[in-house]
Parts: sequence; C-alpha cells; structure tokens
Amino acid sequence: MASQNAENDMTRAKVKFEIYGEEMIEKKVKSSGNSGRVYLPPNWVGHQVKIIRID
Repeated sequence: MASQNAENDMTRAKVKFEIYGEEMIEKKVKSSGNSGRVYLPPNWVGHQVKIIRID
C-alpha cells in the first residue's frame, strides 16, 4: 500500500518546462462532449502550439 502511494506521488510530481515562443495565453479547458477544448485566436490557426497542464 505504501509503495503504491509513493508511486502515485512520483507520477504526479511537477516538472519544469523551459520553452521559447511568441505569445502565451492562459485559459481554462472547457468541456466538449467527452473531450476538452481550448479556443485560441484566429491568427494562431496554422501555427504550432504546445499545451502544458498546470494543475
């Protein structure tokens, strides 16, 4: 039991990401059917983005 809790703690540990980019937006993910959705500005269409879950 204790080893299972330790394993869960290790999988939930936060990690540091260092990234370079042009713009950053912080938003909440909205429910969309059985998935999640984040709306981004139309001028971002066709550009590459990276999504990092914070909490």
